[in-house]
Amino acid sequence: MVMFTTERTPEPVPLEVAESARARRRGLLGRDGVEGALLLGPASAVHTLGMRFAIDVAYLDRRLRVLAVRTMRPGRLGLPRPRSRYVLEAEAGAMERWGVRRGAQVTLHGRRPRVRGGRGTAQPPPPRGATHARLCSRELPWSELT
Repeated sequence: MVMFTTERTPEPVPLEVAESARARRRGLLGRDGVEGALLLGPASAVHTLGMRFAIDVAYLDRRLRVLAVRTMRPGRLGLPRPRSRYVLEAEAGAMERWGVRRGAQVTLHGRRPRVRGGRGTAQPPPPRGATHARLCSRELPWSELT
């Protein structure tokens, strides 16, 4: 089972990972609640059309650092967040209890999820000084080079 923590999380939080495109599209639709949180990736925007409950949404960058946290009521359409690579969804009020707020670092524990559209794992990108040849030798998808 995958769990996550932040610097302020009192105990590890259960995490469900949407590993396929179908799972990312479905998200929390059709559910009455969620135990823990759901990680979507790659993703930069979400909606709550057809949802039965309000959710907290945390937008994460490539290094799993929180860019923003919003609460969305059912029937809303969220705007895309620049630099967002992953989205963490949970029931409304949960992010505050867990200490997930802007600038917090999310750390994953347990089985390493596949969250890049079926390729790779949730790992930070190569260092800034990496050359094109070094990047190509790692066989990263084109989206990681742009």
